[in-house]
Amino acid sequence: MGWFEALVLGLVQGLTEFLPISSSAHLRITAALAGWDDPGAAFTAVTQIGTELAVILYFSAKIGKILRAWFFSIYKKDWRQDPDARLGWLIIVGSMPIVVLGLLLQDAIDETFRDLRITATTLIVFGLILLVADRIGKQQRTLDHLTVPHGLGFGFAQALALIPGVSRSGGTTSAGLLLGYSRAEAAEYSFLLALPAVFGSGLYKLTDIGKDGAPAQWGPTILATLVAFGVGYAVIAWLMSYIKTKSFVPFVIYRLVLGVLLFVLIFTGVLDPGAGPHL
Repeated sequence: MGWFEALVLGLVQGLTEFLPISSSAHLRITAALAGWDDPGAAFTAVTQIGTELAVILYFSAKIGKILRAWFFSIYKKDWRQDPDARLGWLIIVGSMPIVVLGLLLQDAIDETFRDLRITATTLIVFGLILLVADRIGKQQRTLDHLTVPHGLGFGFAQALALIPGVSRSGGTTSAGLLLGYSRAEAAEYSFLLALPAVFGSGLYKLTDIGKDGAPAQWGPTILATLVAFGVGYAVIAWLMSYIKTKSFVPFVIYRLVLGVLLFVLIFTGVLDPGAGPHL
């Protein structure tokens, strides 16, 4: 992987991580269209650390309150009903599905799930799910209403994002909307829930960067991660403002168009579903 390739993929990661359009799908598609090697699951996992650092910066005050309340709730009984303490515990609960499934399905994540036909299918199917959730969700609940079953529901939705094309933010936000949470509240919990999973995955995959035969090397990967951090912060700020008054319909349309286009490119022989383009 060269420096220019890393710069482009870092931009793609930052632009798409928080939008409900799947960053892993876009990294995979961008590399395929450019004729580059698949950057791999390790590169995706490590560059996502950059975007999650943007989450920490943007939500720093909220995260600080959660950590403080959660810490006190460990040994002070009167703190255990504090909303921020409960949210801290529910982030842990919601992280369990992706940890378990991520370890059990590691080989599939690195190989099988990266087939572009799967990516095209999930872009379309989960785009339609997002549309339905956005239309029928009551959007009355806040994070103060979060329960253990709801936390697990968010968590299983997040675990689906192990498949490129699902979208971590899209899947968890869809789950939140179907459970009756507002767009902003569902998106906020989605971003907070991603922190343990993404940092855990990124640290777990660090040893795969720079290995013999691995497409991603340390220098370009660091560059891509830094770029993803800067661009990701700007995208969070824009998205949190956007969804307060507008729907997810434009993102649904984009997903459907991209999924159909991807199928066309595959079935016309322009793209090999397992590699780069035949051009």
